[in-house]
Amino acid sequence: MARLDGKVTLITGASSGIGQATAVHFASLGSWLALNGRRKDALDQVAHLCHDKGVPKDKVLVVVGDVCKEDDVVAIVNETLKHFGKIDILVNSAGILKNGTTENTPLSVYDEIMNVNLRSIFHMMQLAIPHLKKTKGTIVNVSSVTGLRAFPNVVGYNISKAGLDQLTRTAALELAADGVRVNAVNPGVIVTEVHKRGGMTEAQYTQFLEHCKTTHAMGRVGTTE
Repeated sequence: MARLDGKVTLITGASSGIGQATAVHFASLGSWLALNGRRKDALDQVAHLCHDKGVPKDKVLVVVGDVCKEDDVVAIVNETLKHFGKIDILVNSAGILKNGTTENTPLSVYDEIMNVNLRSIFHMMQLAIPHLKKTKGTIVNVSSVTGLRAFPNVVGYNISKAGLDQLTRTAALELAADGVRVNAVNPGVIVTEVHKRGGMTEAQYTQFLEHCKTTHAMGRVGTTE
């Protein structure tokens, strides 16, 4: 992967999982980082990992905020611009998973999933795009295989990721003339905390990962690295 020296990357969901791994990897490539999440203690730990990769302390900004709160999203972008003066890369990694079927998913749960996995990303992109046009930057949206193929008992997650894929395609077409690239990544099952946060017990998660060995072409699930 090309070096990212001096490029400013804003990463949501940076306190754990794919967002954390992205932050640490980008740090190893020389990127300056704005790390967003809701837990300052976890973000501070990620910032420390980024420093260990050689990024100076003043080039890693911790921005605590909830991407579902409009004022927080505005503050996240503004604090990044105040500290660094620009945004080159936006990585939308914040996301949640909740179990539920079309028949039994409460509307409150559906709304929660859509707010985190789609609406917040739409808002973040809207605010970042004017600045990405100036830097000829790029947007990376962390989607899922569920955006391409439906799976039972995660209907809200399926819909949110399919919507995110379509948002990505639309924005890519709209922004190409401005030199802004917009892409999504659609990983299969990755070992993170998202499934257990979504309601799986430890035993259920272990069984799920074992079953996934039979559904993934390489015979294994993925890791954040």
